[in-house]
Amino acid sequence: MNARDIEIFRSVMVSGTASKTAALLGISQSAVSQSLRKLETSADLCLFERIRGRLVPTREAQILLNDIERHFVGMQAIEHRVRSLKSGGSDRLTAAVYPALGFSFLPHVVASFRQRFPETYISLQIMSSKDVHAHVTSGQADFGLMADEMSLAGLEHSLFYRTQCVVVMRQDHPLRNKSVIALTDLQDMDFIALNAEDSSRIRLDALLQNANVVPRRIVETPYSQTVCELARQGVGIGVANPVTAIGYADSGLLLKRALFDVEFRAILLFRSDKLFSESSKQFLKFMRIQMSEVQTQIDDFLGARPVKSRDRKSG
Repeated sequence: MNARDIEIFRSVMVSGTASKTAALLGISQSAVSQSLRKLETSADLCLFERIRGRLVPTREAQILLNDIERHFVGMQAIEHRVRSLKSGGSDRLTAAVYPALGFSFLPHVVASFRQRFPETYISLQIMSSKDVHAHVTSGQADFGLMADEMSLAGLEHSLFYRTQCVVVMRQDHPLRNKSVIALTDLQDMDFIALNAEDSSRIRLDALLQNANVVPRRIVETPYSQTVCELARQGVGIGVANPVTAIGYADSGLLLKRALFDVEFRAILLFRSDKLFSESSKQFLKFMRIQMSEVQTQIDDFLGARPVKSRDRKSG
């Protein structure tokens, strides 16, 4: 079993046919077929069924491909690092960040950091929490920030922040005059929901079920940014991450405190076998300073926190 045979096998699995693989790799179709037979012989596995001239992958081929893809991810990470070193030198950092922090929060951090450390090259990659996890695991990112619904097995991690949700709506919404929003206020309201697998959505659904409150879910989306924009457009009311929502406060979106406990959490993760560069350590300090400032901005905008009924002393 050699690297060339594995490369040809992967290409066939990805492209779907031997002819496409031959064209992509610049070899003959017969060379592709010979390579696949050689791989099957050395592995002592049937990787393809030959049906009417077509190669149909077996279950064993699919399993093997998963292992090979992990290998290729590692190779791509090495290639990425080589290109980065050529373009930016050693004083650089790569952060993989999920959208809730990537689109507004991190750009502020980068701007502040660059004033102090203008020579550091920064690669800011915004992606889903699943991809953040993959990039940190493979070494393509120095550290990552993601939501708390992903498994953290095999990675070092810590809680970067936790904050209570806000309820967002347009300025002409029927609930606009309420200073705080209770669960019962959501009954029969057109509601913009986060995706079912989102951890804050799961927490909210449990509260709604216990309170026997049923909002009218009309849109589902993975990101608080979309919840905020849909609410600003008058589609409905939603629950959003305040770190994201505060950026919409000056553009026609109302933010209200909630009388119910639904947290948004961000996890900082990194590989235990990968030393933090000095640039990364400094960048994390700037991140924490910026998060403290954002939380103060949110509290100032929303005003005093309401006293929940369970906290009030009975008269």
